[in-house]
Amino acid sequence: MTDKKSLAGRIAVVTGATRGIGYFAAKAMAEAGAHVVAVARTQGALEELDDEIRAAGGACTLVPLDLTDGPGIDRLGGAINERWGRLDILLANAGILGTLSPLGHVQAKDWDKVMAINVTANWRLIRSLDPLLKRSEAGRAIFISSGVAHSLKPFWGPYAVSKAALEALARTYAHETQKSPIKVVMVDPGAMRTAMRAQAMPGEDPETLPHPSEIAPDLVKLAAPDFERTDVLFDFRSKAFQNFHTPA
Repeated sequence: MTDKKSLAGRIAVVTGATRGIGYFAAKAMAEAGAHVVAVARTQGALEELDDEIRAAGGACTLVPLDLTDGPGIDRLGGAINERWGRLDILLANAGILGTLSPLGHVQAKDWDKVMAINVTANWRLIRSLDPLLKRSEAGRAIFISSGVAHSLKPFWGPYAVSKAALEALARTYAHETQKSPIKVVMVDPGAMRTAMRAQAMPGEDPETLPHPSEIAPDLVKLAAPDFERTDVLFDFRSKAFQNFHTPA
């Protein structure tokens, strides 16, 4: 259970809101009092999420949007501005794995798609939503990263590169907003019982992994107005914050 008052009155955009981490985070943020702007590609899955949030007494606005649609992301910012005039929380959760293969065997179209969704879409979200986050007295931007951004596992090239780029993007945004009320944090959820993990590791027993609902309360805490850290990585497995270091 989440604190039903910790996000009261907050406006929260959640991308990839119909599956895995995004789905449970959207429900938890709504339970904590936020009005969730749920972004995902599939209308039917969004409607199911909306039904569950409203049945629990929460509030939700549905945005069917493919994040490769840059102008659509721009329109999202315009619509939020017109309705609320501000944004309090961005949970940039949506991402894709791409193909697992040696770098030299990755098809150009597959590489481009991973970069488009995992990196470029998040830059477009910052570009569109930054003015709205700056109008919040406590804007919070949370980006879902991965340990492979640092471990650089063989054959995970497109995904690892995209998550390393995402961290550079988010950290740059953290530095640019350092003197503002905006706080930017990256999250490494670790191996989790999601469809993406099953795609990457089909022989793995999913019951040995944490369920994505388990990380949702932590994401609510990172989104709360009293969370004051920025430019840090939250490691879900250890429940610890890690600072970034320049190579010696």
